[in-house]
Amino acid sequence: MSDHPAVLRFSLIIPVFNRPDEVDELLASLCTQTDPGFEVILVEDGSELRCEEVAARYRDRLKLTYHFKPNTGPGDSRNAGLRRMSGNYGIVLDSDCVIPPQYIAAVRMSLQHDPVDAFGGPDRAADTFTAVQKAINYAMTSFLTTGGIRGGGEKLDRFMPRSFNMGISREAFDHTGGFGQMRFGEDIDMSLRILAAGFRTALFPEAWVYHKRRTSFRQFYKQVYNSGIARINLHLRHPGSLKPVHALPALFVAGVTVVLLMGLWASPTWLILPVGHALLLLADALRCTRSLHVALLAVVACYIQLTAYGLGFLHAAWVRLVLGRGEFAAFQKKFYR
Repeated sequence: MSDHPAVLRFSLIIPVFNRPDEVDELLASLCTQTDPGFEVILVEDGSELRCEEVAARYRDRLKLTYHFKPNTGPGDSRNAGLRRMSGNYGIVLDSDCVIPPQYIAAVRMSLQHDPVDAFGGPDRAADTFTAVQKAINYAMTSFLTTGGIRGGGEKLDRFMPRSFNMGISREAFDHTGGFGQMRFGEDIDMSLRILAAGFRTALFPEAWVYHKRRTSFRQFYKQVYNSGIARINLHLRHPGSLKPVHALPALFVAGVTVVLLMGLWASPTWLILPVGHALLLLADALRCTRSLHVALLAVVACYIQLTAYGLGFLHAAWVRLVLGRGEFAAFQKKFYR
């Protein structure tokens, strides 16, 4: 909204909760950046397993500060870090990310070419990830699921950065006040407020990160279920933000239920549809991952993603839109377990 700075200074904000080993790997990756023009602000969100000792080992290699605060959630922890930034852009990263060496250089080049107020980048799976993590990454990024939107499917002028890899200018942060009090969907809520305030956003395809996401299918189900709930909560906070595409997982759940019932009660030929869909997912996952093991797990991950999101969406639609109850999120206290 105002003139953008001639000199770009970056503050990397990393909220962490009980993940010292992940922070160690993340900080190690930041030491390999080809562009060293950044500071790191590590915000410990009331962890029992603190990473203060891990942070101390990197102070001679990174411009790093460590802050401990009571547990108030990831959004509030990101705000605590953004309020402390000395740069003119804050870059929020999840603690379960690993950053490739060219990341900061790619962000700098992208902002010099397109000086937007907020931005985000895609995510990829590293060779060192477990088979389950690679399968989940496929489910979250494939265009055959709802995940393709994170890899670049949105219109560039309406891109909504996600908090695992999200940059925001100091002006946009000061104007919006940062992340809100939503437990899930708080990054989309912030992106919607940034756009509503007249700021510009963009996807920077070259500013990608390795993102581990959840480490088990059970954790993944809980995460995606809450994302389905969050979409209804976002709709009520931001009327007009709910698009037909957001209802596709719910339609998927209803459609699979009908097809399975028809296959059991009417004719087995109905079962050709889900089998065909599974084979399509398997073929594409095999093409992307080049591993039959990972591809088979990816099919499971895709069905978990679509089912969990759809059920969370339907649950929230019933509770909030039909029954008129207040905002909520399932699995809130045990989300990371």
